[in-house]
Amino acid sequence: MSLPPTPFWFLRHGETDYNAAGLSQGALDIPLNATGRAQAEQAAPLLAGQGITGIISSPMRRTRETTEIINEFLRLPVRYEPDLREVIFGGMEGKPLLPWFPEWLEGRYTPPNAESFSAVLLRVETTMARILPNQGKLLIVAHGGVFRALRDLMGLPKLGLTPNAVPLHCVPSDSGWDVTAGA
Repeated sequence: MSLPPTPFWFLRHGETDYNAAGLSQGALDIPLNATGRAQAEQAAPLLAGQGITGIISSPMRRTRETTEIINEFLRLPVRYEPDLREVIFGGMEGKPLLPWFPEWLEGRYTPPNAESFSAVLLRVETTMARILPNQGKLLIVAHGGVFRALRDLMGLPKLGLTPNAVPLHCVPSDSGWDVTAGA
């Protein structure tokens, strides 16, 4: 599995109350909290002047709100992509991420009525193969679970929290992918 060798920016949505409490959100359509809205406002100027030609966002409320705040500053075309939605965590939605989450990442446990990590990986790979080529440098606004799949596809460690509303520049190189925070 791999990604098209096309640079892009990634932004995880701003903070929600569930993020702040360490709870799994998954398919629950949770809004941003005040901190999350402020994070999105702070991220917008960092993305200006980076050659971004458009925004492709998950349609979930937290990503949609983040995209709208960012785009007040950037004024770019936006497309909402259903396959960039967060992972469906089924019976673990609204519950603490530990201890089950690392087991899910490694494919050793899938909660009842949830997507497996391998299913998410395939969904994200297929989506990125479709949206990245021939569109210029895109800003992808999505979720922590989506970025874990992207990191795996880039050959990077998938364990570790993706920060809320921190722009991540993803660039292919001869030795793999480089991901740098900020502008």
